[in-house]
Amino acid sequence: MEGLLSLLLFAGVFYLMMRFGCGAHMSHGGHGHGGGSRTPAHTDPVCGREVALHEGYGKMFQGQLYHFCSRNCLDQFEDNPGQYVQLRPEHEGGAK
Repeated sequence: MEGLLSLLLFAGVFYLMMRFGCGAHMSHGGHGHGGGSRTPAHTDPVCGREVALHEGYGKMFQGQLYHFCSRNCLDQFEDNPGQYVQLRPEHEGGAK
């Protein structure tokens, strides 16, 4: 019985550390305690919001990765990408 109680106590401490301690930051790429550096961000071409590197949605278009804050912005971009970026003719219609 003492072994079971020790196991449950250890499991509870482990859960709290993973949920609220430094282990909680593992899912989003680190906790950023290295000198106050900010997570790099990209600008959503549809609405202009800043989107963190590992958040939101991404879409490759003409060899460029664009980041979107929401699925709605991504859908608007896919409907008419030329409205949001300058089209480069050398990538349209194959090799010349």
